[in-house]
Amino acid sequence: MLATNEWVGGYELDLVLRRGRTVVFCEVKSKSGGALGDPLEMVTAEKQRRLTQAAESWLAAHREHGECEARFDVVGVGPGGVEHLRQAF
Repeated sequence: MLATNEWVGGYELDLVLRRGRTVVFCEVKSKSGGALGDPLEMVTAEKQRRLTQAAESWLAAHREHGECEARFDVVGVGPGGVEHLRQAF
């Protein structure tokens, strides 16, 4: 784990992880009631744009990880359990 809840470029990165030559930027969303919908639906196109911008800023500030591949994952936590979308966008 490289960072948690880190603010970069005006946006928050929930988790920044590294495994081998891949840096994973993981967004975590949760909803407590089923009537509220799927937590993964909260990651809109605008949210993806902001996360991408934050990830680019984070990588620019941490050049030691600059040669790594970047991946975006989303984890949704809801009444039905945990759902993980690898390479979400």
